[in-house]
Amino acid sequence: MKILVLGGGGREHALVWKLKQSPRVEKIWCAPGNGGIAAEAECAAVDAADVRAIVALAERIRPDLTVVGPELPLVKGMTDAFRQRNWAIVGPSQRAAQLEGSKVFSKEFLERHRIPTAKLHGTYDSPSEVYRALRSVAWPVMIKADGLCAGKGVFLAPDLAAAKDFVERVMENNELGPGGRRILLEETLEGEELSFIILTDGNRYAPLVPTRDHKRVFDGNHGPNTGGMGAYSSDELLPDDLREIIGSTIVQPTLDGLATDGIRYKGFLYIGLMLTNSGPKVLEFNCRLGDPEAQAILARLDFDLAEILSDVAGDRLDPLKLRWKLGASACLVLTSGGYPGTFENNKRIEGLTAAEQIAGVKILHAGTRLAGETVVTNGGRVLGVTATADSLDTALASAYEAASRIHFEGMHYRKDIGGHTTQRKAAGD
Repeated sequence: MKILVLGGGGREHALVWKLKQSPRVEKIWCAPGNGGIAAEAECAAVDAADVRAIVALAERIRPDLTVVGPELPLVKGMTDAFRQRNWAIVGPSQRAAQLEGSKVFSKEFLERHRIPTAKLHGTYDSPSEVYRALRSVAWPVMIKADGLCAGKGVFLAPDLAAAKDFVERVMENNELGPGGRRILLEETLEGEELSFIILTDGNRYAPLVPTRDHKRVFDGNHGPNTGGMGAYSSDELLPDDLREIIGSTIVQPTLDGLATDGIRYKGFLYIGLMLTNSGPKVLEFNCRLGDPEAQAILARLDFDLAEILSDVAGDRLDPLKLRWKLGASACLVLTSGGYPGTFENNKRIEGLTAAEQIAGVKILHAGTRLAGETVVTNGGRVLGVTATADSLDTALASAYEAASRIHFEGMHYRKDIGGHTTQRKAAGD
């Protein structure tokens, strides 16, 4: 098999890493890739969200399978363009991707199909409408930008002043671009978050191992939301009785609701949950593997990823083929100083080889590029230090030891990944 992976972050490096381990795979391209992916696949300098350019690339290289990593190509209709040409691709259609591309679409879907979720106060198209609505909500309140905002479009507002500041930045100052033109206000859910991700061919589905993400930039879940500062996976996150409840009250109703709406969903479906005292409730949908959840999930993979993804594209998924390593995994995200705000690129990264000498550790690149033979920073989230072990404590210890061997100017990472069980409120997205 020859495979094309679309994207250039840590999730895509994890996909390339595992696809390369398949004896079926002869060649992997990645568009655009990054400094770490370049060591494991042939990188093509093409924007992953440019549908016309990716189609032209595929016409030239003729991959047997294409795997879409990030959300933007999906929202722009990448899979529709491929399927019109009868090319095998893993990812939902443009219509299905609205579950992530529009919080309003997602919320209306959840309410229409009576799937447990937070109470909606309303959706608003102007700052003045939001300011009026804020006068009558209970605090804290959840504020969500409607469109794609790279994980930065959700804010848990503790009071009116903080809420007004967020709305002003998003709707008046346009800090998040077109994704912030509409805003939703929701009740705040309390509990523990859980990332429940499934893989489906439109008929059958298979759940992946459970993960928990950390969105806030600073320890103790403080600071602004990010695209994700770390994640971990352990079977202890999901007891059998909770798995059954999630399947019967959320997963199956979601798939049935999509079918009722005339949407055949194929690919990864990320269901962000809050485990409340009254049961699990949906915070959000993503239409692809999460990042950094993908790094933690794929590190525990014990099957041929190329075979399974080919089966998904060919409508023949067998959930029994998905097997997982026992134990746990963890991913620490090393970021540029200042992220998720302004930061500088082109900082020399040192210690990568020393870090990977630790047993069970894999360094997955996100915001990096090659400057000659040197790896330098090229984004806010730079590296995902990923480790597997027999226990979560050991996996975390290995990941933190590896992170301590890496250095670049301004490097920042959270010191409490996997240790937030006393934190009761979280923001989602």
